[in-house]
Amino acid sequence: MNWISKMFSSSLGQKLIMAITGLFLITFLIVHCTLNSLIFLNDGGVTFNAGAQFMATNPLIRIVEVVLFIGLILHVAKALVLTLNNNKSRPVKYASYDGKANSKWYSRSMGILGSLLLIFLVIHLSHFWIGTKAAQFNGTILSHNTYLELKEVFESPLNVLIYLLGVISLGYHLMHGFQSAFQTLGINHKKYTPFIKSFGNVFSILISFIFAMMPIAMHFDIIK
Repeated sequence: MNWISKMFSSSLGQKLIMAITGLFLITFLIVHCTLNSLIFLNDGGVTFNAGAQFMATNPLIRIVEVVLFIGLILHVAKALVLTLNNNKSRPVKYASYDGKANSKWYSRSMGILGSLLLIFLVIHLSHFWIGTKAAQFNGTILSHNTYLELKEVFESPLNVLIYLLGVISLGYHLMHGFQSAFQTLGINHKKYTPFIKSFGNVFSILISFIFAMMPIAMHFDIIK
């Protein structure tokens, strides 16, 4: 078992954890985006609330939620460790190295984008997750109106701006992270890497666009 410990404490092992947890979080994003998209049915939140209540009361989803938080914590922790290790191993940047010529700006700014996402996640959880958990514990989850919470939060232009900035950070984070995860797992070949990269870019833009349209549509009463 000692080799397993050494493996996952090494730089490669930490990158593998980052890749695996990152892909798991991407799967969650798909589910989360699909559920939230129910607001576009514009039925006064009936279908959306039904979906939200199902997610909040299903025992299997509760287990997945715990795994999700563990995955998120691991992802953030390993990202921090890798960033610190990289900075220690290269305290002085090479004068001849031009990062701009070798990578996209968002690939070089994953630490900043990740930090912005973490701040946004804390705000997001304070707006919605805490209220849902409180309703679960006091036995009012079946009457809890998450759709009304959305309406109230997105009445504020400041909240809309915060969410848009968070979504933009998410989009750029995904553009790099999607391809990087597959590359770390060894899925890297000239035949299919361009497809993975293109698919990742389209996925990142689409997910971000859908998430961005939610606060905009609710703020401007496009969705009643």
